Amino acid sequence: MSERLLLADRDAVADALTFAGRAARLGDGAVRLRSSAGTLTMWAAVLAPRGLFDSTPTILGMRAIRADPELECDFVVDAAALAVDAADDRALALPATALAPAWAGISPPQGGWEPGGEIAASDLASRAQWGMAAVANKLPADAGEDVVRVIRSDVWGAPAEELADLPLGVAFAAFGLGFIGGEETVRVFTAPSWTRLSLRRGHVLVRRPPREGLTAVRATGRTDA
Repeated sequence: MSERLLLADRDAVADALTFAGRAARLGDGAVRLRSSAGTLTMWAAVLAPRGLFDSTPTILGMRAIRADPELECDFVVDAAALAVDAADDRALALPATALAPAWAGISPPQGGWEPGGEIAASDLASRAQWGMAAVANKLPADAGEDVVRVIRSDVWGAPAEELADLPLGVAFAAFGLGFIGGEETVRVFTAPSWTRLSLRRGHVLVRRPPREGLTAVRATGRTDA
């Protein structure tokens, strides 16, 4: 892949690195970079299932940044490895290798979104702070990675009544990625299997995993009257 991504200007590069820095501290630390028609879309998974029977919802943060109109790309890299290009401060320098997390293969729909209500940004902020305290209180001393993951999934994957029964992790994503910038009414949109929270600074998307179990048996073939 190209060794760098040319964006619109230095401010766009600073914006991209700010998002990447926050993404590096959340979830798996990977960031998806997809650019077309002058817009670089950056994605980060704050929460994602591991394995077929993991009921953890997929919660993504997304920010759109102005880019060179000719830039076309779609890949995933280590968020912490992005940097300003040494030869051009309007460009992002890329790491030598790409990543392939499972969540990056599941893209939200680009159209067909329907209005689904509103949530106060202050409610997102307060629930995020409550959730962070809950995770900290549940973590035992010297907890291993698997234990941390189970506790985070338990807290952030639980539905929150104050957030229209969306997983509490949507608040963590909005807060941790810096999308909450004061008083704001957050618009909620829905599409098949997906819900999107749109803030001025970015978007949070959540997808619940498919329901487990067998589907109902459907009769086929000829039947006698």
